[in-house]
Amino acid sequence: MVMTMMMFQLRPHIHILQYQYYHSSTTPKSAYNINNNISKCRRREAAALSVSLSLLLFPSSSSSSSSSAVASTSASKSSSSELLFLDIPNSGGVKVLDLRVGSGDVPLHGNQVAIHYYGRLAAKQGWRFDSTYDHKDENGDSVPFVFVLGSGKVISGIEAAVKSMKVGGIRRVIIPPSQGYQNTSQEPIPPNFFDRQRLFTTIFNPTRLANGEGSTLGTLIFDIELVSVRHQ
Repeated sequence: MVMTMMMFQLRPHIHILQYQYYHSSTTPKSAYNINNNISKCRRREAAALSVSLSLLLFPSSSSSSSSSAVASTSASKSSSSELLFLDIPNSGGVKVLDLRVGSGDVPLHGNQVAIHYYGRLAAKQGWRFDSTYDHKDENGDSVPFVFVLGSGKVISGIEAAVKSMKVGGIRRVIIPPSQGYQNTSQEPIPPNFFDRQRLFTTIFNPTRLANGEGSTLGTLIFDIELVSVRHQ
């Protein structure tokens, strides 16, 4: 009986997204073969197109007060019966969810804006490739990302999301590949070399692009906090 219980506990479980396959009468080898027989294309497509609800609701934690506000606001949103991502008109498919609506100025074309963000990559199951909350100055304070709205130096999905925000607002943004990174010089660029390499080798992977996965590889998820607007 003890041996039977141990074998049951050790029996492998194969997880594909949130579906579980239980093989009560298979050996580990046969389970491995079953897993390998599942279409690679289907697994890639499902992984790229499916962003879990927990990923969308809870960003990675940070010690700063601003990031705590993002997390607490996200938690309050999770208790809602409905989450509604809205399409920004004429944005190429950028979707947004306001976690906190600001009360300050709305930026205009040519204004200098400062934002904090969490940047995540849907193709890597929500891997966070950068966060301005981790960028510290000599005093240990988080340094926001500053850019000129309409300059063209920043990926268009971020510009589309920011230009309809108010200062103090926090917005979750899902950016399709066409509005994300088109080359390795577009900002924001992760300062960490290894994060930068992993990001760009994923998005611009020639083998996966040749396999027709370009429509899903570069999907980005940003949590953006509009910190300030400076009129030029």
